[in-house]
Amino acid sequence: MWVTSSALTRYRLAPNPGPMSLDGTNSYVISRDARVGDLGGGTQPAVVVDPGPRDATHLAELAAAGRVELVLITHHHPDHTEGAADFHALTGAPVRALDPALCFGAPAFEDGEVIEAAGVRIEVLATPGHTADSLCLRLADDGEHGSVLTGDTILGRGTTVISYPDGRLGDYLASMRRLEDLALAAAGPVTVLPAHGPVLPDLAAVARAYLAHREERLDQIRAALARLGEDAPVAAVADLVYGDVDPSVRLAAENSVAAQLDYLRGWA
Repeated sequence: MWVTSSALTRYRLAPNPGPMSLDGTNSYVISRDARVGDLGGGTQPAVVVDPGPRDATHLAELAAAGRVELVLITHHHPDHTEGAADFHALTGAPVRALDPALCFGAPAFEDGEVIEAAGVRIEVLATPGHTADSLCLRLADDGEHGSVLTGDTILGRGTTVISYPDGRLGDYLASMRRLEDLALAAAGPVTVLPAHGPVLPDLAAVARAYLAHREERLDQIRAALARLGEDAPVAAVADLVYGDVDPSVRLAAENSVAAQLDYLRGWA
């Protein structure tokens, strides 16, 4: 099922729901006319972002959405990249990411690089934190104030996990501030196009909420350390701070604690 997400984008939900991927991965198509049903008979130029899992039906539907010129990857996690090699073989389109290991037939991105594909101007923003290679994609011409495809840096529901030690909390906070500044400079609400969950209407508001949430969690970690001792192990801190989480995401909670402890103990 295709969902129109903005003036220049639509997405297809991949069949990979789970505790960490929410309803599944939103695989986006960027094109000059993203209206559902107007697929140009497969001839309209298109860019695909995060082809997702290695699911033949899902990849075939993405390939049929237009003449795929380029494939973009927001970060290396398998729910975004597992199908990338197959999709490259299916479409012949080059695949680009910040990590050269994820690229096929094209070089890795540089932070701040601006490309034009499928008639759309796309700015690449390195936003490390969730992972070291996380990026966002700014579409300044997407609607009145533009949009940003955020990968897992910002989710449509809940907050993202810092995949420590690959991801680091200090990097993540800096990335949130960068996105907030970008949104404020737009002088109007910038649409958030996340890789999981629903589209959100206001990037600046979401970035502020994410920063406030992280500061609240850091205060909880500080309080736990005051009670348990500065050298308290991750599991003990997680018991206090994340004791109410579902067992299916306990490992993610411990990972978040490790990232926060790393930050408080001298991240640089």
